[in-house]
Parts: sequence; structure tokens; C-alpha cells
Amino acid sequence: MLSCVEICAGAGGQALGLEMAGFNHLALVEYEPDYCAVLKKNRPNWNVICEDVKNFSGKNYQNVDLFAGGVPCPPFSVASKQLGKNDERDLFPEALRFIKEIRPRAIMLENVRGFLDKKFDEYRQYILTAIENFGYKVHMKLINSADFGVPQLRPRVIIIGIRNAENFNFAFPEKNLTAPPTVGEVLKNFMAQNNWKGVELWAKKANGIAPTIVGGSKKHGGPDLGPMRAKKAWATLGVDGSGIANSAPEENFEGMPRLTKEMIACLQGFPPDWDFGKSKTKACRMIGNAFPPPVAKRIGDELRRCLENE
Repeated sequence: MLSCVEICAGAGGQALGLEMAGFNHLALVEYEPDYCAVLKKNRPNWNVICEDVKNFSGKNYQNVDLFAGGVPCPPFSVASKQLGKNDERDLFPEALRFIKEIRPRAIMLENVRGFLDKKFDEYRQYILTAIENFGYKVHMKLINSADFGVPQLRPRVIIIGIRNAENFNFAFPEKNLTAPPTVGEVLKNFMAQNNWKGVELWAKKANGIAPTIVGGSKKHGGPDLGPMRAKKAWATLGVDGSGIANSAPEENFEGMPRLTKEMIACLQGFPPDWDFGKSKTKACRMIGNAFPPPVAKRIGDELRRCLENE
């Protein structure tokens, strides 16, 4: 397998996708203990390093095949204050330090669509130029997770760097030829777990993809499906977005059902056996902040093909 080092690993969305694409993680660095516990619980074989990336050195991992990371998105998110480089959570400087220390063959970084806003033009160009000056050819693209089978409107900016010494040209994967499954198609079996009589009618109504699943910060209150605009979008799919359920609807339930954390994880592309723990609030935050594994796999597949056939 190809080797990988990942920072800001979160609850493992990107790491899981890259694993499915054939990458072996030599190290996953994550700051938050709850996230680290999820990573270790689901993949005991992963080398999870639970510490601040600012205190971690990449010098022991020089020349790995891939350096990856989902640096925090709040500095660039329209749901936040968009402070960019002035936000204390901005870890792009640390990502640049790792690239310089590790000198990986390839780089994969992801962030929110807000990273492309005009107000960040100067800082964005600084980041891309710095990677180029380290000796990489840089590719950047805004992709929508729905184009790769994820039943959710989830745009993400992907930055790929290929070391100039590598003898291959990277290209982003092509979109799926078929539309993603609908929320009803994906969640029908989940909703039917307690023999809900209304499941067939609900599944027909839930005939579109989900709005962007949000995670938010620790300052956010209890678990729900986002701001009012998002809740209205969920309502058109027959979902009550004002909270998270503990279980599927009971047999004689009437009205709009709420999603469970397991349903939300499924819409994010996680396998059903990925355990986020018992706390709904913590689990929903982890899931909402994750990078969909199917998207990471598709990009990872292209990176693997290039790296193995240089």
C-alpha cells in the first residue's frame, strides 16, 4: 500500500476514503480527544497521534507518498466570521510547514467553498504559491459531493499538489454518469426499523438529495440539522430538522420524522458500522464536520493510479 500522513483527521472521513483507495496511514494527527477516541475505536491499527499539530513534527515521515488534511473550515466558512488568516483556527501555515518538512510525493487538502471567496484571493494565492515554491504542481477544484454518489449538496474545495520530480499528470475524477440516490432511497430501511407504517409514503416524498449537513463548533447548542434555511430544505424532504432522534419512528408515528445520528452518518457516506459514540451532540458535530469518505476515495483512487504508474 502507499503511505500517507494526515493532519486534522477529525472523525476519519478523509482517512477512511483514502484507506479504501489503498493508502496506509503512518500517522493521523488530531487535536480533539473525542475525535481521537472515535478514530482509535474504529481503526485500532491506525497510528492516531492526539495532539496539537503545532507541536507535531513531520521530519520522521519524509518522502511519504501522500500528505493529506482537512484543515479547519471556520476561518473561511460563510457560517462563521470568515476571518481567514486572522482566525486562530487557521492551520494552513501548519500544513505548509508539514509539506516543507515531509516533502511528500503528493498533497491533498480540502476546505469549504468559502475558501474561494474574493476576500481571500490574496491569502489563497499565497498558499498556492508557497506550495509551488516547495516544488509542486498545484491543482485546485471546487467539487460537489453529489457528483460522486453522496446524497447531499456538499461543495468542497480540493487542493492537490504533485511533486515536480514525479513523472505523471494528475486529473480530478470524472463525475458519476448517474444521479446520486435520494434521501428516501438511502434512508428507507433505516426509517423502517420499527415497522413504521408511513415509511413508503415518506420515502416517496424524500425524493431529492439532502442540504449540506453541518457540524459547527463547540459553541453550537444541541444537535439539529442547521440554521432555519437548512431546516426548511429538510422539511421539503419530509424531515424535521429541529432535533435528532434516538431511534427510527415507531409503527404508528405520524408527522415528519427526525433523523438519527446513524442516518446522518449514512448521508455523509460513512459505513453503518462506523461508531461515533453515544452522545448525539458530539456525534452530529463529528459527522457534520467530516469529509465524505466516497469523495476522498474517488480522489484517492486517481492519486493511487498516478503514484503507482508513474
